[in-house]
Amino acid sequence: MTDRKTQSPTEKLAALSRETRNEFLQSLSEDECEDLLYKWRGFFARPNQLPPVGEWDIWLILAGRGFGKTRAGAEWIREKVYGGARRIALVAETQKDLEEVMIEGNSGVLSVFPPARRPRYQKKPVRLMFDTGAVALGYNATQPDQLRGPQFDVAWCDELAKWRYARETWDQLQFGMRLGETPQQLVTTTPRPIEVLKSILNSREGRVHVTRGRTVDNRSNLAPSFLRKIKARYAGTVLGQQELEGEVLDTLPGGLWKREQIDATRIDRAPEDLERILISIDPAMTHHRESNEHGLIVVGTCHRHGYVLEDASLKGSPLSWARRAVELYDIYAADGIVVEVNQGGDMVAQTIRSVRDGMNIIQVRATRGKHVRAEPVAALYEQKRVHHVGNFPELENQMSLMTSAGFEGDGSPDRLDALVWAIIELFPAMLLETSVKIPHFSVRHVV
Repeated sequence: MTDRKTQSPTEKLAALSRETRNEFLQSLSEDECEDLLYKWRGFFARPNQLPPVGEWDIWLILAGRGFGKTRAGAEWIREKVYGGARRIALVAETQKDLEEVMIEGNSGVLSVFPPARRPRYQKKPVRLMFDTGAVALGYNATQPDQLRGPQFDVAWCDELAKWRYARETWDQLQFGMRLGETPQQLVTTTPRPIEVLKSILNSREGRVHVTRGRTVDNRSNLAPSFLRKIKARYAGTVLGQQELEGEVLDTLPGGLWKREQIDATRIDRAPEDLERILISIDPAMTHHRESNEHGLIVVGTCHRHGYVLEDASLKGSPLSWARRAVELYDIYAADGIVVEVNQGGDMVAQTIRSVRDGMNIIQVRATRGKHVRAEPVAALYEQKRVHHVGNFPELENQMSLMTSAGFEGDGSPDRLDALVWAIIELFPAMLLETSVKIPHFSVRHVV
């Protein structure tokens, strides 16, 4: 049963009888009805979607998927524009997310302004120009140096826990938050226990107000079939706690990887003299909406250390992952492509050859479970021999959910599997040095 204290006025109105609703709506003038369409405070907003009172530097909305974080962020920007803000930073995970979610999406900035007051929108570079004279500039977390130099009095950071260069991008933004008397930032994100998010939660980045929320808080605006599906599939699971309940989960009991180990060896740039680079693929064997992802990871070596260079995992047809693998092969001047062929057999290699023939394809076939293969690779991380070049949130999420008893997440850990195969191929001697038995697998090189 819904607690009326957490409902928006719109939800309370919808709960009334049809006669009462019609009576209320008919009492409004045409202008008042039009105003209601864009009335956030006092009509559409739930209490936990409104900014906190009091003094704060950072408002952190830490909530599950579908909570309404994007709408809350866009409406906050509108309030700040009419409250006197002049220079605004909009920072997204990628350029695509900046444009298609934060600005152009159904709950993005453009959607919350009445047509007559909608800001002028310019791309390349992204810029919103408001009728108050305020300007919002768009950035993405794949290029932290974009934020070197500009200054702001307001910033909205979306899905910070998924940013590749989270700490670097965040730090560059902080240097620019120097306009006005009280610069303020809003962070809207699904929780992942990355270093910078934990630092914000611990109030090491300024005065912080945390709003927590769950997916079901927004049930009135979500399809009933969606809620039924996610409840049946994820209720009571570790992934459900994180993605739906908005809980920050750290290392699981029996987890093979600890977040602090990954953070401790994370770097901004890989060495320029990498000795060997492999593209590793763990392909899904089906191609439909519910299929797993195709794991696609790039790993290099230098002086007996490994460097995770890119997580390019994707969904799509076999031809799509094959084309992407060949593209990465060229970008990184790679030495080979590692493919797991347990289910697909020679068809996996043939798919790559259909894009380009004559490539060095290294086929691997597992005879033991995923978690058993992962154990010696996790030992290399513990020895600080593997470094992530930037953040890889989806990959690291799968790593944190792999335990000695198996994978605790949903579906198959295809990103992690691709990573494991690459490191096993790159470091067979080092794996023996860890004193952990390498699980049996077979390797066949195809040129």
